[in-house]
Amino acid sequence: MAAVSAGILLYRRRATGLEVLIAHPGGPLWASRQVGAWSIPKGLVEEGESALVTARREFAEETGTEVEPSTGLDLGSVRLRSGKRVVAWAVEGDLDPSGMTSNPVTLQWPPRSGRFIEFPEIDELRWCSPDEAALLLNPAQVEFIARLKEQLDHAE
Repeated sequence: MAAVSAGILLYRRRATGLEVLIAHPGGPLWASRQVGAWSIPKGLVEEGESALVTARREFAEETGTEVEPSTGLDLGSVRLRSGKRVVAWAVEGDLDPSGMTSNPVTLQWPPRSGRFIEFPEIDELRWCSPDEAALLLNPAQVEFIARLKEQLDHAE
């Protein structure tokens, strides 16, 4: 069975339009990758844990900020090329990306070297327009932006 991750797409409305918060993964594998490498803050749903609880926990771990996803918009799920399913909620809010604190990850690097390095799971958060997010996000997650825009349009 494919893994399931859950996450939160934080959004805000500005005079210039809608902005969404996306995250760049830390570590040497992602250091030089931009287009298609970004993600919403998310993580694996643990056995016995609800996706909503996971989304909230992972957002806090990866950004250092807590949000309440039960007040958000259900964006459904998408399937990544890897087969993993990602479930997401959109929550309106604001945070200063420069104040981000992300949990550390340990990885053997280079592979099979016996050396381990530690780095933040997320090395950058960025507010961006839906168009910029569509360029930077993992291609499957772009659907979350479309669903958010559709729900916001119907709410107005």
